[in-house]
Amino acid sequence: MKNLLLVGCLVMTMTTSALANEKQKIIFDCDLGDDIDDAFALAMVIAADEFNVLGICMDYGNTPERAKIACRMLYETGRETIPVAVGRKTKDHYSPQFHWGKGFDKIKPIDQPAADFIIEQLERYPNEVILITVGPVPNMLDIIAKDPGALKKAKHIYSMYGSFYLGYGSDPVIDAEWNVRADEEASKAFSASGAPITYAGLDITTFVKWDADLRLKLLMRQSPLTDALCGLYTLWGHETPTLYDCVAVGMVLWPDLFNTRPAHVRVIDGGYTVIDESQSPNCEIGMSINTKEFLNRLLNLYLEQNLMRKP
Repeated sequence: MKNLLLVGCLVMTMTTSALANEKQKIIFDCDLGDDIDDAFALAMVIAADEFNVLGICMDYGNTPERAKIACRMLYETGRETIPVAVGRKTKDHYSPQFHWGKGFDKIKPIDQPAADFIIEQLERYPNEVILITVGPVPNMLDIIAKDPGALKKAKHIYSMYGSFYLGYGSDPVIDAEWNVRADEEASKAFSASGAPITYAGLDITTFVKWDADLRLKLLMRQSPLTDALCGLYTLWGHETPTLYDCVAVGMVLWPDLFNTRPAHVRVIDGGYTVIDESQSPNCEIGMSINTKEFLNRLLNLYLEQNLMRKP
């Protein structure tokens, strides 16, 4: 009997370990704390059972203040074992959402800079890690400067980045999308890196609106994660957010909701992303999204999670 129990325990342990190994390893790189979509995208990352989150990285602007928001959200939801890495501070500014993390010190970011952390993880797990970027890409520039081949070790990169056929608000004239124009030098290096990249540009992200009905349902859920989102939304101070950044995460979680096509993309002065049809493809770009089903799945992800700190 004892032998049978031991065998049973061993099988259960192996099964649990196998299930953990099946989860997709990801690193999430964001500029949390300015527009509200970064917070919604981070909530997706930590709520999705499909992900093994290796780390959360802060890029661009006041990265130390951004990190405090991430640390508090992870702490409130019981995910504080996920490391937060701080990228290079590119400017000193303050955003209303920073109030939510101000003074929080129960957990702190790791000492390792974000670029070094990403390089280390890609070397440890070559062709296994999906990197999701939803902000400007100075961390990617720093990675390329330190190790030009590092990003090619990613299994894939999904980026909220660019404007190819549509601009902001579904305008048929393309725009210089914020994540690209905020740091043109980094954007040019990133698009030319040779890494396997899929871009979630304005062509598919601009349709994803978090309307009043969705906001009410989120408010009424009353869980640590949804309370964090509602608090940050209130500090953001606007009405209906466009959840651009959630789309890049959604392309990993729900690929059936998207159509993409191969293209050759480069960044030109002014922060514009240009498709060169005369060149061989160097990326994939998002062409269409099932917006209704995307929002339905997103709401269910937020409502059905039960993340909280353990007593």
